[in-house]
Amino acid sequence: MTIETQLPPEGNVSGGHVFDVDSRTGFMPPKPPISRLPATWEEWEAVLDLAFAAKLKCGDHIGLTPDDAANSEAWRAQVRKMTVLPVNGTLTSCPLLLRRAHLVLTYLLHFYVQTLPIDAPVLIPRSISIPVLRVSQQLDIPPLLTFSDTVLYNWELKTPAPAASADAAGDESAPELDNLRSQALFSGLSDEEEFYLCSARIELRGVEALELMRQTMDEMFVGDEIAVRRISGYLKTIAGVINELKTLLLDVRKSCDPERYYNLVRPWFRGEDSDMKKRKWVFEGVKEEEDLVEPTELSGPSAGQSSIVHVLDVFLGVDHQSKTPDKPSFMSRMLTYMPRNHRLFLKHLSANPRPLRPFVVSTEDEELLESYNKAVLALKEFRDAHMIIATLYIIGPARRAARALAAKDTEIDSGHEPTPPGKDREPLKGTGGTDLVKFLKDTRNRTGATMISST
Repeated sequence: MTIETQLPPEGNVSGGHVFDVDSRTGFMPPKPPISRLPATWEEWEAVLDLAFAAKLKCGDHIGLTPDDAANSEAWRAQVRKMTVLPVNGTLTSCPLLLRRAHLVLTYLLHFYVQTLPIDAPVLIPRSISIPVLRVSQQLDIPPLLTFSDTVLYNWELKTPAPAASADAAGDESAPELDNLRSQALFSGLSDEEEFYLCSARIELRGVEALELMRQTMDEMFVGDEIAVRRISGYLKTIAGVINELKTLLLDVRKSCDPERYYNLVRPWFRGEDSDMKKRKWVFEGVKEEEDLVEPTELSGPSAGQSSIVHVLDVFLGVDHQSKTPDKPSFMSRMLTYMPRNHRLFLKHLSANPRPLRPFVVSTEDEELLESYNKAVLALKEFRDAHMIIATLYIIGPARRAARALAAKDTEIDSGHEPTPPGKDREPLKGTGGTDLVKFLKDTRNRTGATMISST
């Protein structure tokens, strides 16, 4: 079952069939994604299986042994020998296969790049570069790991739902938040899985907010006193949902250890713009293919690529637009990393001819204003929680790593992020390539500034 279009064509939050937004799972697919490609592309799957089994380590891993390095090179040699498999009509005509192909190829790509010696140039072999560029071209997303690969299309059920659980209309219920597991993990650690599933639970729990948005916009087109009362109630409920999302975010601390995450999981996510050696990623063979172009967007997966968070921003009127016309904001850039239909959904919502915030201002209704501000405050507090998690899982471990290296009189040039930032050091970067601390503070402050002062 999908959210069917019921409102006027511009600016409503329905139209789920068009935008791949499901009424039960939101931006997550309604059924577990496929876990393996057909036989034509088995070589990709098999070599990825070898990477998982080999327990590869990043090239800048502290304590990397010669055996570790040899193990990684042996695997990379197999990648270089792989056939350049076709991206044909069978693949391009099926979104489910394309999504799986992007996941498999980008995991292969990140395994390859991140296991390279830290002083080696990044040359992505043709066996990966050509198909990942073609698949990414079809999906209209960058050719590297994204939030959709690690979260949206990287899950399955621990216990499959029985057939009897389908309702009378033949629809399956949404998966329980504690009945999920990840399909692909770089490290094989439960910490990595919990990091992905934390975001998956947020996406699923946020579905209720999507329906409340649709109902709110229904009432805004009516706009009478009864509609205002109903909108006030919807916004109070949305605030409660966002508070639950904050709790789910903070719950990652229960099963994901900060040190293990920072040292053993996070390095796999780095894109070109997070490479401390500033190495350019070269996609072998791209210049020989007339229909392919060298990619310009190569940031790693980021929570900024979560569609549900962007939707809340757009709906509540949080402005993340860049003040520099020729330089898009980070949040605007992250739209290009989302599945194409989800981007279209956000664009559709942004085109709403009667946005919520101006509507609240125009009504001059005290109860509505209070309800709206509660929802914005809840989103601001969600971002406060994000800062807590970033401090615990990134900023703190980065500082400890820097101190440990300094104590050994070791020059900090291993590829690990030099923190805390000082006058002679670059700011700590997020996996999306941003100045992490500044970005989180600015985003939180812009959210808080969206609240409407009472007169």
